[in-house]
Amino acid sequence: MTQRIRKAVFPVAGLGTRFLPATKTVPKEMLPVVDKPLIQYAVDEAIEAGCDTMVFVTNRYKHAVADYFDKAYELEQKLEKAGKSELLALIRDVLPRHVRAVFVTQTEALGLGHAVLCAKPVIGNEPFAVLLADDLIWNKGPGALRQMADCAERENASVIAVQDVPREQTGSYGIVATENFNHRQGVISAIVEKPKPEVAPSNLAVVGRYVLSGRIFDLLEKTKPGAGGEIQLTDAIAALLKEEKALAYRFEGRRFDCGSRIGLIEATIQYALDHDDLADAAREYMTQALKGS
Repeated sequence: MTQRIRKAVFPVAGLGTRFLPATKTVPKEMLPVVDKPLIQYAVDEAIEAGCDTMVFVTNRYKHAVADYFDKAYELEQKLEKAGKSELLALIRDVLPRHVRAVFVTQTEALGLGHAVLCAKPVIGNEPFAVLLADDLIWNKGPGALRQMADCAERENASVIAVQDVPREQTGSYGIVATENFNHRQGVISAIVEKPKPEVAPSNLAVVGRYVLSGRIFDLLEKTKPGAGGEIQLTDAIAALLKEEKALAYRFEGRRFDCGSRIGLIEATIQYALDHDDLADAAREYMTQALKGS
């Protein structure tokens, strides 16, 4: 995979049931962490990695993500007349001029693998990224996807993000077995979806960042639905391992599971403490709140 990734896929068709009633009208990808929605952080990460085409796989009922990345003519006119240039720049810069957004509809909820497959007409046969926006990864240095894209280009391989999880939690993740893991990366020899702790091949869990060969689309088309009638991306990756090299990559940074309520709270605290305008006030409030608890 000597070709640099240029396209990124964002599966955003899920219902976000863990955040009901908030997600009855607001997609979970639009939930804010301080002053930006989750999807903006993921898009910014993809742009930093060198992507210029963002492919959003959505459903027919969710319009908020498309509206967010569309031009807001009336709001822009009001801000311009009011001389609020900083706010105007914020809403105009959600996507840089050189970046395009493409929206693809997933007509049925048939799993992550099917959502990725829906992007095939836009991606073609080239390598691409997949980002799950509710996995928010914070790092002071290069973003997780940029680290992975550099690795993919250097090693000519697909790259899958992993993190260590407690053995008792392996049943909640895809788990990889690796060869010659050198603290940062290793060749994947097997991948298993949500194994019980006693049979898990390791405690290296797959999280929501992938750099994949275009070959994955052919394999997804051949993947039979599993439990619940869903097409699992993990199954297609397992088939890919028989044909091409794929690496597990332990990224630098901290992952927040913003698909859970406590994960979203933790992320908000971290980003508030890292925010130029809010850090001091946030730290003071949290100190006072802890004293009063």
